[in-house]
Amino acid sequence: MLAGCGGGGAADGAGESVTVLAAASLTDAFATIARELEADRPGTRVRLTFAGSSALATQINQGAPADVFASAAPAPMRAVIEAGNGDGPSVVFARNQLVIAVPKGNPAGVAGLADLTRPGTKVALCAAQVPCGAAARTALDAAGVALTPVTLEQDVRGALAKVTLGEVDAALVYRSDVRGADDVQGVEFPESARAVNDYPIVVLADAPNRSGARAFVDHVRSERGRAALTAAGLASP
Repeated sequence: MLAGCGGGGAADGAGESVTVLAAASLTDAFATIARELEADRPGTRVRLTFAGSSALATQINQGAPADVFASAAPAPMRAVIEAGNGDGPSVVFARNQLVIAVPKGNPAGVAGLADLTRPGTKVALCAAQVPCGAAARTALDAAGVALTPVTLEQDVRGALAKVTLGEVDAALVYRSDVRGADDVQGVEFPESARAVNDYPIVVLADAPNRSGARAFVDHVRSERGRAALTAAGLASP
């Protein structure tokens, strides 16, 4: 989904656009950061595209025009950097951890990963190539839990949507995704500590607006940026 966050006058940076490709789990935090940057740089428009990190990395390496890439794990970022599409090394700006998302009130009484294997329990996971899917597999293996999901989603917001729509009883998503949802709650489980994801960010080598891209990355790493990330449920690296 491509979205612009607001607009501004015709002062510094008038008419410039900054295109950011970011992991779906950054939706809430980056929406806040984009609004702040637009307010700080009148005339700047931040265009945010959210999807699975692996899909975004593929798009970048196939030539999709963008200024900034923010991944939910190091592997998709490595694919971009090794292809020569990063303007220098990436930097880790946040961390995220899995929780079990269940409907508000936790009607199934889910207390841990083993409860997801109860007969009749429907669970959504992210696909294995997506960072949240890889993290889920690591956590499940650490718990010794063999789980067959009813659906494999291409990004974490897709998995969360299955819970909010009542199509599954639970999903493994990030803390940040549950933080911004009104009709679900998160169940913490100890094995999530074995699957903490580092989030790297980079200005892209062919960024059409390199100065705007650097301003966005700087804002993400600033005190205000960290505050937005923390409010959205992400941790500092």
